[in-house]
Amino acid sequence: MKILIPIDGSIYSDNAVAFVSSRTALIGREPHIVLLNVQAPLPARASRLVTSEALEDYYKEESEKAFKPARKILKKANLDVEEVSVVGNPAEAIGYRKDDMDADLIIMGSHGRSALKGLLFGSVTNAVLAQTNVPLLMLRDMPPPEIHDLEVGIAVDGSKFGTNAVKYALKHIALFGHEAKFHVINTVSDYAGAVMPDMTGMALPALSEDEVVELQKTEFAEAIDPVLPLFEKAGIEPKEVCLVGNPGDEIAAYCKKRKLDVLVMGSHGYGRFKAAVMGSTATRIASIADVPLLIIRK
Repeated sequence: MKILIPIDGSIYSDNAVAFVSSRTALIGREPHIVLLNVQAPLPARASRLVTSEALEDYYKEESEKAFKPARKILKKANLDVEEVSVVGNPAEAIGYRKDDMDADLIIMGSHGRSALKGLLFGSVTNAVLAQTNVPLLMLRDMPPPEIHDLEVGIAVDGSKFGTNAVKYALKHIALFGHEAKFHVINTVSDYAGAVMPDMTGMALPALSEDEVVELQKTEFAEAIDPVLPLFEKAGIEPKEVCLVGNPGDEIAAYCKKRKLDVLVMGSHGYGRFKAAVMGSTATRIASIADVPLLIIRK
């Protein structure tokens, strides 16, 4: 497996490195791991005040601050890695390096310092997602799971993007553990405010409770039915989870309540998941829950 890890020496990027280190028994022999440090260019005025040699030494020293803790973590797992340091735009550097190494996965901390500051919700992540089809795992400020077999949520909505999220998770099940438990999650509408005026102008319910329940059952079935055969083929029986209400709030609450180790989502979707990833749903989930997000871009 080819993994790209942008690092900046923060606890968040160290957690990304620690996650890979903790999964070495699962991600296959001799994974190709590249640590990428991106240094923001110094202002032109400051650059003109020092020699090119001094400037180069400065960038090397700053990069070493990022590589040193990551190197220490990976050494314990006997992992050989490639270290790459560049000066420039973080998103462009990440995009170039993932193409150069033909990465299978990009792993980032959810926040960071220097050029990677605001990595989760800012321009860097949005730009990376816009430029690449490579899956992106965004970790939080927490140590990696101590168990091999994880509790994995997969948000689906009946679109090809949710289906692709399931396909990726099953294809790379070793990343989660061969005995991982999967929760297939869909959020249906609560049909609040489904009313119509009567002849006198009074608001009357447009739908009965039974009709609402039937609509929700249909909505849920349309979302999860396309992916169930994929689990069946893999010999896995997932937990089917139907939530009601706002997708971001409900999925975040479920992840927190069930203490899921990771949530997998497609980058776009239909209906209530439209523009979900790096849009309202994913942003809402990440802002109120600590669950790591694996974004499947394809």
